[in-house]
Order: sequence, then C-alpha cells, then structure tokens
Amino acid sequence: MSLPGRFSRPDLATDEGGLWALMDREETRLRRSPFVVRDHGLREYLHGLACRLAGEHCPDIRVYPVRTPWFNASMAPNGMMQVWTGLLLRVENEAQLAAVLGHEIGHYLRRHALERLRDARSRSAFGQILGVALGGVGLIAQLALLAGAYAYSREHEREADVLGLRLMREAGYDPREAAKVWDNLREELAAGAGGDPAKKSVLFATHPATDERSASLKVLASEGGGATGEQEYARRIAPFLYELMEDELRRAQYDETLVLCERLLRRQPERADLLYFRGEARRLRNGPGDAELALEDFQQALARGSEPPALHRSLGYVYLQRADRPAARNSFKRYLDAAPQAADAALIQHYLTELGS
Repeated sequence: MSLPGRFSRPDLATDEGGLWALMDREETRLRRSPFVVRDHGLREYLHGLACRLAGEHCPDIRVYPVRTPWFNASMAPNGMMQVWTGLLLRVENEAQLAAVLGHEIGHYLRRHALERLRDARSRSAFGQILGVALGGVGLIAQLALLAGAYAYSREHEREADVLGLRLMREAGYDPREAAKVWDNLREELAAGAGGDPAKKSVLFATHPATDERSASLKVLASEGGGATGEQEYARRIAPFLYELMEDELRRAQYDETLVLCERLLRRQPERADLLYFRGEARRLRNGPGDAELALEDFQQALARGSEPPALHRSLGYVYLQRADRPAARNSFKRYLDAAPQAADAALIQHYLTELGS
C-alpha cells in the first residue's frame, strides 16, 4: 500500500474545500480554548512524535494537547490533531502513544473524513454535528462533538489500524504495544456497574469489537521489535501526572480510576501521590470497606514521604467519619499548615472550629 504525498489545499467551491474551511474555523476556536495545554515542551514533544510517524506530511500537522480526562485523539482533514490528556494519562510508553497517533494519521492519509462526508447515509449526521451542534454547546462538549465527527466506519478503523502499525514500525517503535492500549482501556471500562465497554464508550461502540481488534493487532504485529520509549515517556509526563490524576478523579468513575491507579502503581510504586489518589478514589466511592482501604493507602503514602497536602485533608475526612475527633483535628491542621492558601482553607478552618481545641 503506497502512501500519498502531501495534500494541497482543495478549492473552496468543492465539498472538501468546505470541510477544510470549517475545520480551519474550528481550529481557530480550539487555539483560543482555555483547555489547550500551553506547555511548550509537551507540545513540541507531541508534535515531534507525530512528525516521526507522518514523515513528509509533518509540515501540515498541528498538534493540540487538550486538558480533558477522557481517552481520545482525533485528526481533522486540514491537519489539526487533538490529543486529550486522558489518553496521555493512560498510555504506558511512547510506542503506545505512537500507536494511537499513527492510527489517527492513518485516517488522515486515507482521507476517511471526506469519504464519510460523501457517504449519503452519514452526511446528515455529520452536517448536524459540525453545522449545528458546535454553535451552541459548552466548550468541552464542543470538543467532544468535534472529535465525534470522526466516528468512522469499522472498515475505516481497520484500515487505520493497519496503516498505524506500519507507521509505528517505520518510526522504530515496537508494534506489539498497540494491542496493549486497547486491552488496558477495555479492562478499565469493564470495571464497575454497566461494565460492557461497548455501551460505555463511543470508541468501543464504533470501532471493531475489542476482542477482534486486539487479536488483529497482535497478529499484524507478530513480527515485533523496536523501541517502547518507556523511560522517555515517563520523564515527559511526570510533571503533569498530579494534575491529570486530579482531573481523573473529577470524572467520578471511581471503579475505572482504581483500575488505572493499580496499573500506574505497578510501574511507579514509589510515588506517594499515586497512593493518595488510589485512597481518594476509594474514599469517594464510599462502598463497604472503602474507608478502611483508603486509610491504609493514605498511611502507606505517609510512610513514603513527599505526600501531597491534600492527603491530610482526606485523612481528616476519614477520621471525621470514624468520629475520631483528635485525629481529624490534627490532619486538618496539617493540611492548612501545608497549604494555607488552599481554595477550601476557610471550609477546613470551619471544621477545625467545630472540632474545638
């Protein structure tokens, strides 16, 4: 399968030209969005990885990391690529990230968005998403709808998988990492109530069946070999890990978050903040036995040292729930000592007043 050369801007009078113009407009809005991560180093890193995969198409690609805790990436026909931070939190190495970006570049190279636009069966829905919905919804919902506009057919997804693996291999990455992305995501989505991934994520609803996809990717990648880039990826993401986990907790999908925490802790058992987040997910889920398990996690994090200040606030809540007033008071004090300018400092001070001296 030969790859196309660089695309030239289509005539505005054509359907493709109209699609590019629409994407240009949305890219302008995205560029101004407060959800775009402005960190220069991260953006350069992601752009460099995309270029390594895309080869001669590199000058036509712009990569925007978007701060939203869900797993997703998309690429528009005009070269605009979104990479959501929920994806960055979940992939384990550079090769896995390359698998996802390579897949999206595969859609771009095969011009699947244009095929979808020209498909009479999907034209109405596509136009509704792009022409109507983007004008009147919140920004995150808008980003989701924009990404959802590329809900390709399963045949398109299979073709992008094949091309993505080829790009990975040519860029020097181990293609066997691709299947692991989907296996990990499936394990996460299967946790908790309503555990059928196909019903919980548009990715699994529109992509080939997970088992089929994982098996196909493993067969295609059977001649493995190449780099995983695990250490480099961990180094690049480490400065963002805490705030990405804070975003993850705000999803309030605690069963899924716990699966993610277990995976992260297997790779980085020394991190006290990951123990805090696992404990916090348990505390917030508040199921039978969760408070005790949360307390164990918080105490292990304390033993590691370098615990985040928020751990002391969470400990205060656990002790308050157990009616251990002295321990709750001590934990809330430690929280305020460590984070006197915290947004909830007044609330915690109120608790301290209620608890007395």
